[in-house]
Amino acid sequence: MPAESADMPGSLEKDMDEKVSMSTCPMARACKGMMERPGTGLWMIVPGLIFIALGIAIILYPQILAWFVAIVLIVMGLGMLMMVNFMRSFGKRIHNKPV
Repeated sequence: MPAESADMPGSLEKDMDEKVSMSTCPMARACKGMMERPGTGLWMIVPGLIFIALGIAIILYPQILAWFVAIVLIVMGLGMLMMVNFMRSFGKRIHNKPV
């Protein structure tokens, strides 16, 4: 690839089409769109920094891990109860439907 093609508009699309065929990578078009948009990398950097900060906090204060696990289990339990309630009411509506 010549060096001057990197400065030309649309060169990323051309490079992607040459290197990755759509039949081998179904996400190629989406990845290409993400690479062309400014600020996309920031949305990947921020969660990484948050995970690093949480990891350091857990190393310094291990009891945080117990709190995180407890909170996750409580939220998952509440979510399951809400889903069961929805499914039961949905089932009642279907079975009581006049034919």
